Amino acid sequence: MSRKAGRKQEKRRSIGFIGLIWRLGLVGILMLVAWTIYLDVQVTSRFEDHRWEIPSRVYAQPLELYAGAPVGAAALAQELEALGYQPVSGAPRDAGQFQRQGGRFRIRTRGFHFPDGREPARNLRVTADSGTITGFEAPGETALARLEPRRIASIYPGHGEDRVLVQLDDQPELFRETLLTVEDRGFPSHYGVEPSAIARAFIANLQAGRVVQGGSTLTQQLVKNFWLSSEQTYWRKFNEAIMAILLEARYSKEAILEAYMNEAYLGQSGTRAIHGFGLASRFYFAKPFSELELHETALLVGMVRGPGYYNPRTRPEQARARRDLVLELLADRGLITESRATSLKRRTLDVAAAPDEDTHRYPAFMDLVREHLSRDYRDEDLETAGLRIFTTLDPRLQATAESRASGMMAALEQGQEAGTLEGAVVITGRESGEVEALVGGRDTRFPGFNRAMNASRPIGSLVKPATYLTALEKPARYTLISPLKDERFRLEFDNGDTWSPANFSGESHGQVPLHRALSHSYNQASVRLGLNLGVPAVTETLQRLGMEDEPPQYPSLLLGSVEMTPLEVARMYQTIASGGFRVPLRSIRSVTTPEGEVLSRYDLRMEQVVEPGPMHLLHYAMQEVMREGTGSSVYNLIPERLHTAGKTGTTNEGRDSWFAGFTGDHLGVVWVGGDDYDATTLTGGSGALQIWGRIMADSSTRAFSPVVPGSVDYHWVDSKTGGITAKGCDGARRIPFIQGSEPQEEVPCSDGMGNRIQRWFQQVF
Repeated sequence: MSRKAGRKQEKRRSIGFIGLIWRLGLVGILMLVAWTIYLDVQVTSRFEDHRWEIPSRVYAQPLELYAGAPVGAAALAQELEALGYQPVSGAPRDAGQFQRQGGRFRIRTRGFHFPDGREPARNLRVTADSGTITGFEAPGETALARLEPRRIASIYPGHGEDRVLVQLDDQPELFRETLLTVEDRGFPSHYGVEPSAIARAFIANLQAGRVVQGGSTLTQQLVKNFWLSSEQTYWRKFNEAIMAILLEARYSKEAILEAYMNEAYLGQSGTRAIHGFGLASRFYFAKPFSELELHETALLVGMVRGPGYYNPRTRPEQARARRDLVLELLADRGLITESRATSLKRRTLDVAAAPDEDTHRYPAFMDLVREHLSRDYRDEDLETAGLRIFTTLDPRLQATAESRASGMMAALEQGQEAGTLEGAVVITGRESGEVEALVGGRDTRFPGFNRAMNASRPIGSLVKPATYLTALEKPARYTLISPLKDERFRLEFDNGDTWSPANFSGESHGQVPLHRALSHSYNQASVRLGLNLGVPAVTETLQRLGMEDEPPQYPSLLLGSVEMTPLEVARMYQTIASGGFRVPLRSIRSVTTPEGEVLSRYDLRMEQVVEPGPMHLLHYAMQEVMREGTGSSVYNLIPERLHTAGKTGTTNEGRDSWFAGFTGDHLGVVWVGGDDYDATTLTGGSGALQIWGRIMADSSTRAFSPVVPGSVDYHWVDSKTGGITAKGCDGARRIPFIQGSEPQEEVPCSDGMGNRIQRWFQQVF
């Protein structure tokens, strides 16, 4: 081949190669354009439609402050501390601060959006003395103020992410400047990527032979968190850069920054991932994002690089060094003075005590909340829609119930194997039916078997008020002084079995008035009465009071062989405590959207199922239980002025110790026993009542003073004969009767001091 032909062939090959390169380049450009369009669709669709899966927030009752409120100085200080209020030496200037001088408080509250409207931030002056607020001052005509409610739990999605959404308007001092100083100084001017930073990272990665350094801008970090994985590959970095440019082209810097504030990963709490500065400020400092001080902001911003390595609770030295470095950077840029940076570096980390894992703080109560919510909401809504759930829990009463129950169960074991005794407590508002405290077992943080809701045990003598109420609803046959026979007897059944109930003491008492048979819990008299009325009649009363399932129609029902959970007992006794009105137990007051729109309101509902007259007579007898019957030991624990009413219950060999009773404030049901049904030495009075009394001593202030219905009259009755007598006579007792059922016979005073005093009064006056 000639040299000329060779040059032509080489030229053709060169042109062909260039053409191939051009065509490949064109294909590459087209592929890049197509891929960019695809990424653009991903960015726009996901960013605009992005909705963080926000767990539902569960709140307790708010503390209400007003003159006369039953709140002491210690309790108020404890509540402010639990809410993350900061004590200050002078007058509080910012929301979330308070000053205390003995029992005098000056408080700058935070605003909060309650279901019934927004509570504004207020300046309060409060004086508390002897467990009561004696002085209250607020701006304007306000006679009452509410602190924001405690957040007691969250209902998380399966992946465990948690966040509290914040807006740019919520930023504390110099937050934006601090974040950009540390993470992306070029953020205001770049278009999603920083070429110089990428170049530095590229050289470092080439030298290491792998990806060891990133040149990511704040926008690229957001892209990675939103759409991409954390794997260190060039392909992921390439996609990250393209998407960052597209994101900057589509959206404002403010929208990107706000998204970053809510997405940044800042730590872990058990299975819960802490995302965003809003939640991090609460998790590490127990305060809202807007209330962060500059040294606290510096710590959180510094933690972005490595939340685990700079965790202030587990690695305080590293956290402090990182915070101080951030403060130095602020001073270097002239954002703060050197002297202020030095002063802030002297501050401690000021990290709050590690909060309890939300889901384990009140596990028993949360079981009840979930059960009630399941009637109206799907799990998906509860885990992702950011609902706000306002419950009936009283944190102060819950703490009292927990400490008293756990402490007394250890004391009541009386030589038994340690840890064998278990228990449950249900406390409700006496009139409202709101569940204010719930203890599911001795270990109050254990999210396992909830005895308050799930432990069905024989209720013993707690069943007796239903028998006596059934009788008192028949005033033509029974009154409180109707004689009942308390003697041994035997029943024979068709199959040849026999049953002979006996009193707890083993003794019989002959003929006793009806009110004494109940107050002293005489088994023989109670069974005789129940059999005369008929077991079906007593069952019907039990179901009216709130028992949902129909129990077996056996005579043993009359001594409480029926099994119920403490919550079911509370449902039944709630009707008694509220004066014959069946009031459904509630754990939730309302549910709202994150913006405050009310979705559900669970208002008080009631249905009268017992007439006022017979119920008033039953209340009289149940107060007698506490004055002189099986519950009388309670007045060693609480003041007599509370005039409590209740009933003890004990099952065979002390396997179950029960008490159900109420003051003017609360109804309480307590069960104590062993999970293995072993015998104990406890009775209702020596076991469950001791826990109940200590709880009420710490939490009740109102006496139970039932209103006398118009259908009831009180008369003085001679205890021996049952006839109407005079007030000053020996053995005279003032007893209520439904009108027309009172004794017709009048008897003079029997001989004795009372008779002589009466005659003396008659002679003198």
